[in-house]
Amino acid sequence: MIPLTDVSWQTQSWQQVLSQGVKTITELNRLLDLDLPEADTGFPMLIPATWLARINPGDPADPLLLQVLPVLAEQLGDTGFVTDPLQESQFTENPGMIRKYQGRVLVIVTGQCAVNCRYCFRRHFPYEDVRPDTRDWDLIAARLTSTTDVHEVILSGGDPLVLNDRHLAGLISRLEAIPHLRTLRIHSRLPVAIPQRVTPALVRTLGETRLKTVLVNHINHANEIDQTVINGMQALRLAGVQLLNQSVLLRGVNDSVQALTNLSHQLWEAGVLPYYLHQLDPVEGAAHFDVPDPQARQLIADVRAKLPGYLVPRLVREIPDRPSKTPL
Repeated sequence: MIPLTDVSWQTQSWQQVLSQGVKTITELNRLLDLDLPEADTGFPMLIPATWLARINPGDPADPLLLQVLPVLAEQLGDTGFVTDPLQESQFTENPGMIRKYQGRVLVIVTGQCAVNCRYCFRRHFPYEDVRPDTRDWDLIAARLTSTTDVHEVILSGGDPLVLNDRHLAGLISRLEAIPHLRTLRIHSRLPVAIPQRVTPALVRTLGETRLKTVLVNHINHANEIDQTVINGMQALRLAGVQLLNQSVLLRGVNDSVQALTNLSHQLWEAGVLPYYLHQLDPVEGAAHFDVPDPQARQLIADVRAKLPGYLVPRLVREIPDRPSKTPL
């Protein structure tokens, strides 16, 4: 536990924790007993107290710290690293609606996150131009209703669980009313970054919908999973939510056999199935996290030799013009 003088976040609502994230290096240094330099990268820092509590004080190489710490290397213009690495702009059909793969549609419901991950492939995303407002949802619902070959809707962002329970339940109700939709998928960091987000109302909403609900968590290191995270995952599982995880392979964070096997074991302890291990999307500002493909392939081969198959995530890369994730 970090040496905070105020630990009121332990009893705060998730909205309060979300609104009080650490945003300056000065405050971060004070809380973690560090002497980290300022790095003005154009992508703001945001770290909730619940995430800080899992970082080892005084350790500038802590794997959770490295995921959220702005560094000067982000300012380097690395060849091949661009602002829209997945070319999402060309797949946007309506405000907030991205159709890239057969049978499913992704909807950007917010630009806000609980924690700003430094390797985020949407760190340059034009949320102000894309995320839907109330009128856009009428358009999206009409488009989904008329597009009968779409069976799954993916809520993304930002982080869709930044929406409050009432708002989220309203969106899900609209999706339920479309007869050919069968699956609701939510990609979120919040149940890990701020475990208080798994409220009884959220569990009821996800458990009672007629849609098959899949929560794809984003967890990169075993240290992200504590008992509060496990408790939330167990509540969601009991409600019938399918729990998956996707990680990003990050240099200095989880690029070792030990880190990846520990992560799979801890995910299993929480009732979450390892799903994908993504190679880094080449987004501008994140090249210092890159792990070469040959090293990545060797890592996953070594992991496969140590774990049962169901605990080995699929190593993939997302390539813009491909009809699915590309296995490596």
